[in-house]
Amino acid sequence: MSAVPLRTLVFGKTGQVAQALAALGATLGEVRVLGREAADLESPSALRAAIHAVRPHIIIIAAAYTAVDRAEAEPEVAERVNALAPQVIAEEAERLDAIVVHYSTDYVFDGSGTRPWRETDTPRPLSVYGRSKLAGEAGVRTARRHLIFRTSWVVSPVGRNFVRTILHRAAERPALEVVDDQFGAPTTAARIAEVTASVLRAMDSAPPEDPRWGTYHLASAGETSWHGVARAVLARAAARGCVLRAGPAAVRAIRSADHPAAAIRPLNSRMSTHALRQTFGVVLPDWSAEVAATVDLLCPGLAP
Repeated sequence: MSAVPLRTLVFGKTGQVAQALAALGATLGEVRVLGREAADLESPSALRAAIHAVRPHIIIIAAAYTAVDRAEAEPEVAERVNALAPQVIAEEAERLDAIVVHYSTDYVFDGSGTRPWRETDTPRPLSVYGRSKLAGEAGVRTARRHLIFRTSWVVSPVGRNFVRTILHRAAERPALEVVDDQFGAPTTAARIAEVTASVLRAMDSAPPEDPRWGTYHLASAGETSWHGVARAVLARAAARGCVLRAGPAAVRAIRSADHPAAAIRPLNSRMSTHALRQTFGVVLPDWSAEVAATVDLLCPGLAP
């Protein structure tokens, strides 16, 4: 990193990745993490004021409107938070010659086929959430020194995520139903934060014309279905002594059509990380290791 003390501004205080970034400590220099009370993503003036007050070298957008189903009824809110706010932040980053890091999603794709999505594939979002995140990517690209990480199936021992949901439901119910026709790979928030820091170390002094700036997919190796994740979670929990009512054999596979929702979920969330590996030497672990590490932090007692 630069010899000058770094100042990193993180938007997002309670999210999984934001908390993982905060836990990195001095790796990102002097880190200031702001929640909605200090910088509301729906208020461009508040965002500009926060950036001007900190004058950071790095700005990380780790906050978003993530209520996928509710976004169908609140498209204007999703647009303000996921599209307009990143554009405003990118504009201010460009003025300061700061690096801007943004987290996007597999929902920018339509989920067709079975091949892992590459960065060069054409996005075709199916939902309001996906369209708003795609618009946010375009806004971030107005800053020349930008990094966009498309993630999917993020898990951690905190916040709302699939691993915690499965553990809590298995503690309450003798049987579970989980879809088996959506495919991807769970990745821990801690892993995403670590990769972010690693790439930032490589790019800290890179000029705007460096071809390495751009968009990268960041997801674990391998693939599975949500049903496969649920069974892996409960098998690991049992091995760790977590007392639950439902075990892996009690997870029944259902189709997405059996569990209708307001927003369409992509069936194919497989993400190719070839570009990340070739450019920065980042090798991601298999999804099963990420799930096991998360369960290990939550069992034998369930986190509140």
